[in-house]
Amino acid sequence: MRTDVFALRHIGIREEDLPEMLKTVQVDNLEQLIYETLPDDIRLKKPLDLPMAMSEHEFLTHLQKLSEKNKVFKSYIGLGYHESLTPSPIKRNILENPGWYTAYTPYQAEIAQGRLEALLNFQTMICDLTGMELANASLLDESTSAAEAMTMLYEVRSRDQKKNNTVKFFVSEEVLPQTLSLLKTRAIPLGIELVIGDHGSFEFTNDFYGALLQYPGKYGQVNDYASFVAKAKEQEIKVAVAADILSLVLLTPPGEFGADVVVGTTQRFGIPLGYGGPHAAFFATKDEYKRSIPGRIIGVTKDTDGKPALRMALQTREQHIKRDKATSNICTAQVLLAVMAGMYGVYHGPRGLKYIADKVHSSTATLADALEKLGLFQTNTSYFDTILVKADAKLVRPEAEKNEVNFFYPDADTVSISLNEATSLKDLQQIADIFAKALSKEGVKIDSLSPKTIIDGSIKRTSSFMENAVFNSFHSETQLMRYIKKLERKDLALNHSMISLGSCTMKLNAASEMLPLSTPQWGNIHPFVPVEQAEGYQIMLKELEQDLNVITGFAGTSLQPNSGAQGEYAGLMTIRAYHESNGDHNRNICLIPASAHGTNPASAVMAGMKVVVTKTDEKGNIDVGDLEAKVEQHKENLAALMVTYPSTHGVFESSIKHITKLIHDNGGQVYMDGANMNAQVGITNPAAIGADVCHLNLHKTFAIPHGGGGPGVGPICVAEQLVPFLPGNPLIKTGGEKAITAISAAPWGSSLVCLISYGYIKMLGEKGLTHSTKIAILNANYIKHRLSGKFDVLYTGEMGRAAHEMIIDCRPFKENGIEVTDIAKRLMDYGFHSPTVSFPVAGTMMIEPTESEGLSELNRFCDAMLSIRAEIDEASLENSANVLKNAPHTLDMVTNDNWEFPYSRQKAAFPLPYVSENKFWPSIRRVDEAYGDRNLICTCAPIEAYAEA
Repeated sequence: MRTDVFALRHIGIREEDLPEMLKTVQVDNLEQLIYETLPDDIRLKKPLDLPMAMSEHEFLTHLQKLSEKNKVFKSYIGLGYHESLTPSPIKRNILENPGWYTAYTPYQAEIAQGRLEALLNFQTMICDLTGMELANASLLDESTSAAEAMTMLYEVRSRDQKKNNTVKFFVSEEVLPQTLSLLKTRAIPLGIELVIGDHGSFEFTNDFYGALLQYPGKYGQVNDYASFVAKAKEQEIKVAVAADILSLVLLTPPGEFGADVVVGTTQRFGIPLGYGGPHAAFFATKDEYKRSIPGRIIGVTKDTDGKPALRMALQTREQHIKRDKATSNICTAQVLLAVMAGMYGVYHGPRGLKYIADKVHSSTATLADALEKLGLFQTNTSYFDTILVKADAKLVRPEAEKNEVNFFYPDADTVSISLNEATSLKDLQQIADIFAKALSKEGVKIDSLSPKTIIDGSIKRTSSFMENAVFNSFHSETQLMRYIKKLERKDLALNHSMISLGSCTMKLNAASEMLPLSTPQWGNIHPFVPVEQAEGYQIMLKELEQDLNVITGFAGTSLQPNSGAQGEYAGLMTIRAYHESNGDHNRNICLIPASAHGTNPASAVMAGMKVVVTKTDEKGNIDVGDLEAKVEQHKENLAALMVTYPSTHGVFESSIKHITKLIHDNGGQVYMDGANMNAQVGITNPAAIGADVCHLNLHKTFAIPHGGGGPGVGPICVAEQLVPFLPGNPLIKTGGEKAITAISAAPWGSSLVCLISYGYIKMLGEKGLTHSTKIAILNANYIKHRLSGKFDVLYTGEMGRAAHEMIIDCRPFKENGIEVTDIAKRLMDYGFHSPTVSFPVAGTMMIEPTESEGLSELNRFCDAMLSIRAEIDEASLENSANVLKNAPHTLDMVTNDNWEFPYSRQKAAFPLPYVSENKFWPSIRRVDEAYGDRNLICTCAPIEAYAEA
């Protein structure tokens, strides 16, 4: 075996495994299987034009050299991004730990209690700091959260406001520029009218439904908003506040002066800058809006035995349930980053956070005093960490950059300076020296921090926060390490066994792809530095864009969207802009097959389109006849078709080119959902099937880890006619010549984790990428054949093949009293995470093994499924006391003195011999979902308190 070929490390199937597998799937070779799986007219006729594959050593050396092209200056730019210090035990035990970064979204609560507890900590911390009643488990970035606040408040308008078409939303001119850009993007298609102005002179009238304030303002001024909020309430105007999380340690929480929503980012709680992301945003609101809050909420419930348990509550997947009635398409959160930020709060505790916030504020006051001694005027009357200095930017900037320091320059006569946790006395002295030198002044000496505070008494925080035991118990490294390990042991991740989730592609996240994320040359660069300081990033991002162009067959790529659902929205907004540029303002109909991902219709509505659902036939394919009828009916107003390929049912539909031509012939554009791209790379592509735009889930096909529900990256790749409309950014030039406004806060979205996909492509190369696709298809068909006769596969292609995933039908087992959920829970006893349950068809499982699983693991999974099938045969409607209905079985159950079940303890816990070699114990019994929703508790007041609730 060649030890320097990454493909041999990434792909689990060995050359010697192929004969057995090919025999099982009844083909002579791999090429025959591919021929029988996808239509010949969409096969690529030549290999992908990509560079030769690098070895892991070559890649890491290459990336090190590339990182040296980045200039890591001290950045005091602010604008929502600040250098922070990641505690080493959090970096080592979470960020660099596959037990945390390879876990899936915690839909199977019984094997995700650790992550759920970490997220409950995060939610509690956010509620305490913001003064709000309810917080979700994170959103994508601060600007996205602010936009979600605007749309949520629009949704919860009063009956009279809806009746009177009240659509005005006030935005303070103090709001961050990237947030304002994103608000414009979201507002236009929904008909929301933004009014931007001075909050101090805002005229409160009844034609406004909401307002957004920044706290502190974009250049550091801290305003007392109490009277503004009181006046807004008199006019039934609801108020959202975008707040700096660290400042809330010292400032009055927005919840205490009447805010309805508080949003922001937790980036400065130990998360690297990463040239823009990923970072965990927060969204906190009042309990009365719990049915409207976007994203995921972790709630407390109980298990079968009445013991406290955690699970995702309420509208966990509301966009899949409500579809085009959904208020948001939010799917991916930023769980890994929220876990890190929450653990930062655990490690430092309230006293530690107070120390950090005091130090940041004292440093700012000290710097202001020093600059005043130089004769410089500072304009903020009350501030936390940012001062606004009147000085000639043309003189200051060259001197600052010569000393490898970045400030922000709002205009020619102003310098904005935002300090942070990492700012030392030495740094303060350097800043003062820069101004002295630039302005030819005599220097001043800074040898200690000023004890004074520049926060008005009316806005000083007086309330306590984070009093829960979890924030006051783990302040030594030993304690924190053990707490993190305790939580990790409760979660089943890819470092334990295969996670065969259809539509989610839980493949290997190689260590060589992950290692660079920990290095300061990549991690410590502000997203708004001059682009020449980020040359390494620029080279990497441009090459990644080009590689994705080659892979998709398209002409341009935007890496800005930082989730798959956001990519959907971005793609549809480029289509919208394209039609409008052609004068086709009437084109607003979006055709979506009934089998589509639930985020598709939600995204279309957010983009201002009207959803028309088309039927699927009995084989699960698009009903071409119904599609033709709908196209004919709506051809004058047709904007787009959204199609997933291979289909959500795991099939390469042979009519796809006919379908895309039909849309184009009637003036529409084709959006391809790239969720299933792992079945396309190297053998076909979106351009080959006739699509115009697709999003790619880099957290699926291109190896960015799921991190328990995020980070995700969902770039869009577009055909030539759509390139001019790729999204821009108000501070850094990006996007097309006619760029739409921002889709996410940072110019290139979550740039740091793009290193992973860059490495994935560079180390696999054309041959490795193509072979990965073929093996993914082989693995799926191998499982299909091994389960044949025991489980029916619902949909297949014309030659009976699955693509990279398949749907097995579990509905017949209702005759035995067994539901698909019972099978999912029983799989935990065998050491496996369940495949996707009841999507896209209720009562089914969608299985996707990926290419990085080996034959032995595929066989273990199949053995488990076949063993469960035999257990189903033993069950009956009359007797529910069976091994499936009681699954999962916990260590507490199996070691209890009382055993009242009609089967043995061994059958419960060790159903097959391999299980005992590597047993994973679910930490709770089956959760009571209904109880948790009836008794919604989403913060971690001592968890014992809920046991008797």
